[in-house]
Amino acid sequence: MDQATSRHPETELTYPQVSAVGAQRAFSMAMVISGVRCLIAYILLPFVAPLLNLAPGVGPWLGVTIGIVAIVANLFSIRRFARSRHRLRRPVIAINILVIVFLLVLLGIDLNAALSI
Repeated sequence: MDQATSRHPETELTYPQVSAVGAQRAFSMAMVISGVRCLIAYILLPFVAPLLNLAPGVGPWLGVTIGIVAIVANLFSIRRFARSRHRLRRPVIAINILVIVFLLVLLGIDLNAALSI
């Protein structure tokens, strides 16, 4: 694997170069996980949970769990894109950061709901 050096030669850090395809795959997976989290929390659970007699506290804890997984997936995507030479590296990293901020807000809302039940 080729080694790409840091922009600051005095730090003497090297990072393995990541393929653009691998970075795109990581971004796609992060967006799918984030989307599934919203789909479950806001579409599926409000309608399915009462039909299955799930306890009211299940939804927020499920949202917390999936939210944490989604944040980790977005962090992984940022890492992959930062190490790639993809032409859309900066805009994709910005999108990942915005999604993480959104997920952190939702995580706070879910934790508040879970702990107040």
